[in-house]
Amino acid sequence: LFPFSFCYSAMTFVKVVKNKQYFKRYQVRFRRRREGKTDYHRRKKLICQDKNKYNSPKYRFVVRITNKDVITQIAYAKIAGDMILASAYAHELPRYGLPVGLTNYSACYSTGLLLARRLLKKLSLDTQYVGKETADGELFTVEENFDGPRPFYCLLDVGLARTTTGARVFAALKGALDGGLNIPHNC
Repeated sequence: LFPFSFCYSAMTFVKVVKNKQYFKRYQVRFRRRREGKTDYHRRKKLICQDKNKYNSPKYRFVVRITNKDVITQIAYAKIAGDMILASAYAHELPRYGLPVGLTNYSACYSTGLLLARRLLKKLSLDTQYVGKETADGELFTVEENFDGPRPFYCLLDVGLARTTTGARVFAALKGALDGGLNIPHNC
């Protein structure tokens, strides 16, 4: 019937790999890794602080974009879990005059800007670092005041989002930069 049927007639011996010894050595991954929510390799790089800096926190600018909301937070890691210093959500934007389109590029920018101003006000840095007065899209980096405290420094944490050109997480980054935060980046 089939011209190549002789190839399928000879069955080779295949050793069963998943035996008792395999399951004895198998280690279950972390729950958030199994759920596909956390990249622990990147998380370790973001939260590990140098030993000579003792107990000073390493702040992260966390951006998460869901189907209906944009979440921005300033967080730092403790043994008990992550502590949130300040947060801003896109569903707060209708209070400030942006009623619709809460997940688009401009909403991401506005949420990052809102978080930056909220955080600087909480830390009483809003008068020293006013940020950018007009949003014109030009490059803006906050300059250090030599007679006062340094600008608030944090690292961008995008989670599992793809960092392609023009991604919305970078709109939130731009909003935070224009708001007066010091976040290292390259344009």
